[in-house]
Amino acid sequence: MPYRLNVNDRFHEIDVPPGTTLLSALRDDLGLTGTRFGCGHGVCGACVVLMDGEPRPACMVTMDEAAATGIVTIEGLARDGQLDGIQRAFLDEDALQCGYCTSGMVMAAVALLGRVPHPTDENVREALASHLCRCGVYGRILRAVRKASR
Repeated sequence: MPYRLNVNDRFHEIDVPPGTTLLSALRDDLGLTGTRFGCGHGVCGACVVLMDGEPRPACMVTMDEAAATGIVTIEGLARDGQLDGIQRAFLDEDALQCGYCTSGMVMAAVALLGRVPHPTDENVREALASHLCRCGVYGRILRAVRKASR
């Protein structure tokens, strides 16, 4: 079935079977592999993208739903070769280890900072509560979000 997706401010025409998830389309059809498959049930946070500015697990979003929105992936944050502030803060604070969960956490943090420019630690914990970091670098992640909010 043909779909027109607005991903990272560019329109893409793709033809995928009904029931295809946004995650599959991003990775398999558009080559945007920064959005990761984790659990397939929307509970780990590895596949989070922004849809109209709100964090959503791409593994749970149908193409019918995705086609009606503006989607931003981790690849869409950098501008003119410069990392977004939250991306830079994650690097500066070494807020990653294996990096598997990082793109989803960054996307959730971008959404949080869009709503709450100067979040409390509790705001950050709440925004990232559904994200699993198997390496356990939550303290560094919290510092990175705090740094980006300054």
